[in-house]
Amino acid sequence: MHYVNEPTPGSLADLQDDIDPEDVARTILLRRLTACARTRKESVDDLVKRGITVEVATRVVDRFVEVGLIDDAEYARLWVQSRHRTKGSARSVLRQELRAKGIDDASTVEALEQIDPVAERERARQLVEAKARSMSRFDHQTRQRRLVSMLMRRGYPQGIAVGVVSDVLEDQPEEIEPLG
Repeated sequence: MHYVNEPTPGSLADLQDDIDPEDVARTILLRRLTACARTRKESVDDLVKRGITVEVATRVVDRFVEVGLIDDAEYARLWVQSRHRTKGSARSVLRQELRAKGIDDASTVEALEQIDPVAERERARQLVEAKARSMSRFDHQTRQRRLVSMLMRRGYPQGIAVGVVSDVLEDQPEEIEPLG
């Protein structure tokens, strides 16, 4: 019987006596990094899940870090840019995501510094404007509550969320009362 976390018999990851575990780990890691960038922690965890010992996984990943194939600071910078642009995530959410990926505090702070507070508020405004268009059927109070909640789920502080939503709703025409 073959288990999910075990290497497929006969595959390169099938640790046989005549195969060097470091070669297997390097091959696995190169394939994984070809698909997408990974953090140091994600790489070690992935190798361990695939049957590589922690010692071998750590040694191989450390070498990848040394030659620049794994770079947590660069990963954090790109992650912040992408998530802020595509999902509109605020700094607090991004900080939590980077921590979960094993990024150290110094790299996290440096990556988050690239988000300008003015740009962060503008991104919040864009999110609210896009969502507010589809909420015209609701009364003002319901729209405000839902829009503020949306921003807060994305990590925006309450003060910014309330201010941005108020500004956007102020700029929109009053809702039309439904007939009959």
